[in-house]
Amino acid sequence: LMVWLRRCTHYLFIIVVAVNGTLLTINAGDYIFYTDWAWTSFVIFSISQTLMLTVGAVYYLTFTGVPGTATYYGLIITVYTWVAKGAWFGLGYPYDFIVTPVWIPSCMLLDLAYWATKRNKHSLILFGGVLVGMSLPLFNMVNLITIADPLETAFEYPRPTLPPYMTPIEPQVGKFYNSPVALGAGAGAVLSVTMAALGCKLTTWTYRWMAA
Repeated sequence: LMVWLRRCTHYLFIIVVAVNGTLLTINAGDYIFYTDWAWTSFVIFSISQTLMLTVGAVYYLTFTGVPGTATYYGLIITVYTWVAKGAWFGLGYPYDFIVTPVWIPSCMLLDLAYWATKRNKHSLILFGGVLVGMSLPLFNMVNLITIADPLETAFEYPRPTLPPYMTPIEPQVGKFYNSPVALGAGAGAVLSVTMAALGCKLTTWTYRWMAA
């Protein structure tokens, strides 16, 4: 019974966390559309994605105890998000409406930290958290370079029903305009360590619940 319960918990975890990760992506990832504050928004996007990815991947990784499952988790939410992106595109929205983040390389670094330290969860929290926080903004900035300019896209697809605060206006220079990657990476590197610790704690709680 316990083996069956653990398997059910395992698969339920994959579904719940990955689906919620995808929903967060859709909400945080469409910053590229209808905004003239794209790079300032990119900082918020980077932090939210880093934290979501870290807590989910570390939870999954420490739950199974098998290096490589963080990358598998990143693959799952990437596939889910591409499906969502295809659905929006099918509804007539521009291809760049949902920006699918580049999660997998950061997940690989998380797996590497776990594997290289012989599955030491404290090293995973410190090294893995910092690696994810510093790498994700960099990978996603490279990703953004390949897509359409957000302001051009905004004026190309006008939506008169938008609330005033979402309506495109003349470009403004955001406070963090010149260093979105550096700010996102710096904040992410600090905060993701806390999220990695939370992921490990969630695993402890899960096992306690399963043993009860």
